[in-house]
Amino acid sequence: MEIPDLINGSFELLAGFFLLNNCFQVIKDKSVAGVSIISVMFFTLWGFWNLYYYPHLNQMISFFGGLLIVVANTFWVVLLLKYRNPRKQL
Repeated sequence: MEIPDLINGSFELLAGFFLLNNCFQVIKDKSVAGVSIISVMFFTLWGFWNLYYYPHLNQMISFFGGLLIVVANTFWVVLLLKYRNPRKQL
């Protein structure tokens, strides 16, 4: 384990937990406002790239942090699609 992987992986893991916080807030509010799904989808795709890229760098802590980010972002995209316009659901 190298220090840069430990630091980057720690940031990735924390980011994943913060992203899950967004998901829980959407579930609680049952609505979405002020969030671009395009942005979330871009960062989700970047996360999938990181799942391929980190093992090539032998950065496994970053890989597992990136995995959490991909799972959380994918969940967030699903929630954004589900709750994108609550007025239509009424």
